[in-house]
This record gives sequence, structure tokens and C-alpha cells, in this order.
Amino acid sequence: MPRATNNPASRRRRKKILKRAKGFFLGRKNYRQAKETVMRGLVFAFRDRKARKREFRNLWVLRINAACRSCGISYSRFISGLKKARVELNRKALAEIATKDLNAFGKLVELVKKK
Repeated sequence: MPRATNNPASRRRRKKILKRAKGFFLGRKNYRQAKETVMRGLVFAFRDRKARKREFRNLWVLRINAACRSCGISYSRFISGLKKARVELNRKALAEIATKDLNAFGKLVELVKKK
């Protein structure tokens, strides 16, 4: 009896890897190298999806802090005051307000200073 190689599934697997390796440099069109590089890339993609969230939060905090300093209050006092005033705006929204509309942000700072 001939040996069964499951050709259609094997070809599909190889094509999937080589399709993901499209545009890779030098010998990475070779299936073995392409597979290693694609797997490595997927690991980086997984890691960086998590890192992106951290980086954006850092950016928002940085923008809010800069706006707070220009209004004469520290970031920590501002966030603490917002919590006491029961203002439930997240950092993303606060950063948008801080960059786009400084007058509205100033009103938030005044509200915090009253508390």
C-alpha cells in the first residue's frame, strides 16, 4: 500500500506560511526560513499588541500632565481631584480635551481646585 502524505493539507500549510512571508528579504522565501521568520514575527505582533496599550496610556498621561502644569496644578492632584469631584472621564478623553480645547480643560482644573 502506498504511503499517504496528506498532500492537500501539507500544501495548504506551506502556502499559508509563504503567503505571510510575502515581501521578506533574501532567502526567506525558502519555506524553512520563512516559517521561522513568520513565527518570530507573530511572537513580536502578540507582544506589541500588549505594549501598544501601555504606550498610548503613557502618551495620554504625558499630555494631561503638560496641560495640568500649564494650568498650575500637578497631574496627581488633578487626577485625585477628579475622583473626589466624581468626574468619570478616562485618560484618553482627558488627553483629547487637553490637546484640542484648553479652555474646557481649564474649567476642569478650576473644578478640581474647588474640591
